[in-house]
Amino acid sequence: MAKPLIIVESPAKARTIAGYLGSEYEVTSSVGHIRDLPRSASEIPPKYKGEPWAKDWGINISHEFEPLYIVPKEKKDTVKNLKSLLSGASEVYLATDEDREGEAIAWHLTQVLKPKVPVQRMVFHEITPDAIRHAIDHPREIDGDLVDAQEARRTLDRLVGYGVSPVLWRKVKPRLSAGRVQSVAVRVIVERERERIAFVAAGYWDLEGIFATEDDTFSARLVTLDGRRVATGKDFDDDGRLQTADVTVLDEIAAAQLATELDSVECSVRSVERKPYTRNPYPPFRTSTLQQEASRKFRFGAARTMSAAQRLYENGYITYMRTDSTSLSEVALATSRAQITELYGSEYLSSKAKQYANKVKNAQEAHEAIRPAGDTWKTPEVAAAELQDTDQVKVYELIWTRTLASQMAPARGESVSVRVGGTATSGRDAEFATSGKTITFPGFLRVYVQGSDDPEADLDDQERRLPAMAAGDPLTLADIEAKGHETKPPSRFTEASLVKRLEELGIGRPSTYASIIQTIINRGYIWKRGTALVPSFTAFATITLLEQHFPNLVDYAFTAKMENDLDRIARGEEARVPWLDRFFNGNGQPGLKDMVSQDRLDEIDAREINSIPIGADENGEVIVARVGRYGPYVARGEDTVSIPEDLPPDELTAEMAVELLNMPSGDKILGSDPDSGLTVLARNGRFGPYVQLGELEEGSKVKPKTASLFKSMTLDELSLDQALKLLTLPRAVGTHPDTEQEIIAANGRYGPYIKMDKDTRSLESEDQIFTITQQEAIELLAQPKRRRGRAASQPPLRELGKDPDSGGDVVVKDGRFGLYVTDGIVNASLQKADSIDGITLERAADLLEARRDRMKSKGQWPPKKT
Repeated sequence: MAKPLIIVESPAKARTIAGYLGSEYEVTSSVGHIRDLPRSASEIPPKYKGEPWAKDWGINISHEFEPLYIVPKEKKDTVKNLKSLLSGASEVYLATDEDREGEAIAWHLTQVLKPKVPVQRMVFHEITPDAIRHAIDHPREIDGDLVDAQEARRTLDRLVGYGVSPVLWRKVKPRLSAGRVQSVAVRVIVERERERIAFVAAGYWDLEGIFATEDDTFSARLVTLDGRRVATGKDFDDDGRLQTADVTVLDEIAAAQLATELDSVECSVRSVERKPYTRNPYPPFRTSTLQQEASRKFRFGAARTMSAAQRLYENGYITYMRTDSTSLSEVALATSRAQITELYGSEYLSSKAKQYANKVKNAQEAHEAIRPAGDTWKTPEVAAAELQDTDQVKVYELIWTRTLASQMAPARGESVSVRVGGTATSGRDAEFATSGKTITFPGFLRVYVQGSDDPEADLDDQERRLPAMAAGDPLTLADIEAKGHETKPPSRFTEASLVKRLEELGIGRPSTYASIIQTIINRGYIWKRGTALVPSFTAFATITLLEQHFPNLVDYAFTAKMENDLDRIARGEEARVPWLDRFFNGNGQPGLKDMVSQDRLDEIDAREINSIPIGADENGEVIVARVGRYGPYVARGEDTVSIPEDLPPDELTAEMAVELLNMPSGDKILGSDPDSGLTVLARNGRFGPYVQLGELEEGSKVKPKTASLFKSMTLDELSLDQALKLLTLPRAVGTHPDTEQEIIAANGRYGPYIKMDKDTRSLESEDQIFTITQQEAIELLAQPKRRRGRAASQPPLRELGKDPDSGGDVVVKDGRFGLYVTDGIVNASLQKADSIDGITLERAADLLEARRDRMKSKGQWPPKKT
């Protein structure tokens, strides 16, 4: 008997909904989009092969920007399965997410499946039995305006990417790409690094005193000297110049002298100012604030946070996690207030239900804030017992506490500002200041304290108690210390602060920030030092080119206006095709088509674009950093040297560049071998540092003997004796008494080992190569051989989901050669820009697909079973 078919995006979402509805409905998933623009020329259908626009753009720029959509090979089985299920369905509910992308997925499903039964659009903001039943009972039609907005965005991104990326290949470096929003995000990070490069530090000193009352001690900082304010970091500009006239700047000598003059003098409390303290709760989470807070509290990347939130949503724990809204439904308000009363008491409730104003530019408020799902909420303890994933447990607790806190009473207390003074032996008057805060009623702080972008900064919500004091009270100066300070350059962006900045600028959408950050890391524009986002030299060259020749594409206001325009299309106030035409063909000014024309390309000086000024050496010779085919390098005239991969641009000073250029680039002669008389050389090779005995003689086919350095050795510190010892390898350990075969110890590609004929065993350390005895080697060979990397099966570091091609479970593992992803059939190493936290299922699927393609091209497919 035919029954309704419900199609959602993900298998997890399908399983949850199917569990609620039972056997009266068929629930399946499309596993995301089922069609897209072609990714390569090989995917273009034969009927379009002769069309230049199909290969150049994948969009018919001469015919209303009609996109060429294809069903990728990895989606053909999905489409086949959907058609099969559709053939026996009485009607179809398209239950994809209620945002632009979800609306577009629903539309694409109708275009590909062409259902002949009634089609309904089914939307909900949480996956609970009541919400699903309500969505079935109140369907709507597909929103053509939302689809148009998403199609406009997809077309725009393809035009920018395919139009500008070839320019980067020719003028900067092969295989680069220019994303519309990604490029702007890179510019934000590059501009911050430029500020750090231009920054000049200023030094200043002050005093910190430890003062004692009868019962306790407290610290205070010197703030005025003879009534004149003592300079702090805010009094200096980024050039290191004092920008405030009426302040006293202390240097080290003056500060030390003043400390001596104040040592053991009589001091007293000059003033105590008390004020009531009130701290209101924070609004519930929207997408961007959830990403920021998970980064601060757990050091989660945006992609990791959104992955956990996606799974929580699909399994019915939270409401939809892509939202700009901070409002809560009446049901949510009632549920939160009931739970607060139950768990903490009515005194912790806010006086009335609170709704929060949204301050986000271009906010899309179709959904409510992110909150626990349903009309009864699981406590974090209950959720933790049900969930097997640590990330989900942490994110759920974060959302639950923030939602409850938003409806709780403010924290109340008292803030205290104290001034303390004394007269130095020189007669100078010194005044110190400190402040404290006492919480008398914790309110929402009983549940939730927000994190900080700066791990070293005190949280605003932390309490700092001071001893009881009143004006005129005598104090003992127990200790005093002169302290030096230096102004700091602007901090590099973290994922949290970058998300915050992009949102402030109105660039992109919070739902896209995770993929934006991961993309610019994967493409080598950005790398991470701890949590800081560091731009590469390639990013500098790329942004310089875009700023000079495509200024609109990286202009913050222009990009934010695009977001406004897309919103207008979504509301039906703007038509997609005329808007795209203005962008591409121009409207009284050059459009993208003119910007990427051959005439404009000929105007771009690749050498100038790729030259990043560093400074000059002692002779005034100019030094620049450049981006080359094989990576960044420093150039001074004809002299060049590679820049270390882990060197941030702001640390490449002229002095460091000169040091790199002056490093010996040839061989280092360590001495002569006393037995052969041959020269012993130390060299840096393609596979690392090594030593060599003698030179290759002209016409000889016998290569000189070489040996790699141990991991504990460096070329700079290598001695002749160490080199000669390395050149004795492999070392003969002895003969096995049973087989009379020789046992040798050596260092190989996979580390130190012993070998007898074809039988090998790994050693624990490189030093053991020289110390292992014959008896120890015999005993080691007698032990069962452990297959490399399989001594103990290690659990996966992360589970990502099903591979769209093979259907296998994709996990992240740590192997002998580093981190990798596997679907159980194929292994693919993570690249330098990938991380455990940041890797997504989509990125892992791309790595696995690329690995399969390489295996097929080498005739290694299908892989042999082991």
